[in-house]
Amino acid sequence: MNKKIRFKIIVLSILVLTISCSQNTEYVQKLENPELFQDVMQNLTDIIVYDIFSPPVASRVYAYPSIAAYETMRFSKPEQYLTLSGQVKELEQVKPPTDKNVNFNLAALYAFNKVGRTFIFSDDKMDNFEESLDKKIKSFKTPRNVINSSKNYGEFVADHILEWAKNDNYNQTRTFPKYTIKEPEKFWKPTPPDYMDGIEPHWNKIRPLVIESPEMFPPKPPIKFDLTKGSLFQKQLQQVYEVVKNISDEQLEVAKFWDCNPYVTHHRGHAMFATKKITPGGHWIGITAVATRKAESNFSETINAYVNVSISIFDAFISCWDEKWKTLVVRPETLINKYYDEEWLPILQTPPFPEYTSGHSVISRAAAVTLTDLYGENFYFVDTTEVKYGLSERSFNSFIHASEEAAISRLYGGIHYMMAIEEGVTQGNKVGVYVVNNLQTKTK
Repeated sequence: MNKKIRFKIIVLSILVLTISCSQNTEYVQKLENPELFQDVMQNLTDIIVYDIFSPPVASRVYAYPSIAAYETMRFSKPEQYLTLSGQVKELEQVKPPTDKNVNFNLAALYAFNKVGRTFIFSDDKMDNFEESLDKKIKSFKTPRNVINSSKNYGEFVADHILEWAKNDNYNQTRTFPKYTIKEPEKFWKPTPPDYMDGIEPHWNKIRPLVIESPEMFPPKPPIKFDLTKGSLFQKQLQQVYEVVKNISDEQLEVAKFWDCNPYVTHHRGHAMFATKKITPGGHWIGITAVATRKAESNFSETINAYVNVSISIFDAFISCWDEKWKTLVVRPETLINKYYDEEWLPILQTPPFPEYTSGHSVISRAAAVTLTDLYGENFYFVDTTEVKYGLSERSFNSFIHASEEAAISRLYGGIHYMMAIEEGVTQGNKVGVYVVNNLQTKTK
């Protein structure tokens, strides 16, 4: 073989090797696409809606998978993202992988799905989604050894998070007794049309993630129960009655937009059917999706946003539910039907738990404070979260603006007194500020 031919062979070999290496690393860039994580989060939301989780339980379903994804992802940028170990209650540090073939973005997706699967009922829906995800990953020409290594590590992190989650007292509270109705009028009673048992009366037994205890941020005591005309409490009740009777088109739209009742029942004669929707926490997870896309957050930043918001929502529910089941304030519907108008109906179906404080007011403000910390105070956005549930989009000048509308929507809907709304906003603000000040996920 002469020198000229040998030189051509060498050049050709180098060219082939270069092209091959280029093709083999294309998948890395494709796995940087934040829409991959948006998809796994949306799938979880869809399953939460289908399986009809209550608002506080749904917050748990969001939080732990997000933490699993974050604790996996952070190894891709250890100089930028800090472990949650030592920041959230009782979480031990996750060990880094020894396998060099692990892609941390891909492993984060696997970790998220495995933890999420453990908390849902519809395994078939998760099966279908994971099958579709696997096809997409393979279409990126991701090497088999990278897929296998990433899946193994993702499952390792998921198992670590699931073992930690076992000790949050959730399983134990499944065996606790139901709420026993108290006779005095001032106490909460199940409401029409289904008179459901009170949801999660022992949620304050769940281990918080960042706040020190469920009672860390108690609101002011509710206004003293007094139906005497002109009393402070009677004025609160009268306000709910009058607002619903004279509701404007704009107020009606606001009430429906922020309904977020995961299971609204409809009765037609002897027939009954239900409408499934996102929970209040699910709505703010949707707003997080809107915000991360508008800000063009990368894969890591997207996970970081979700983990911060989901933790804030989780702790806000614990704080709110602690107050609800301590004060046991009766819902407006119960008193209005008895004393004012037995035909009166709220715009929204009254949810099955006590009135004070307003859950949507608490968690909306906590989430808004967290998102403001991440993306700034004057973050204009169009909230399209409810479009898939048949409602229009709404625009907001900031996350706080959105949280204020979410709060007042409960008055327009006829399901809360103003005291529960105002104190709920204050309570949620305290939770959000505390989480922001005591949870550091980024080094800069």
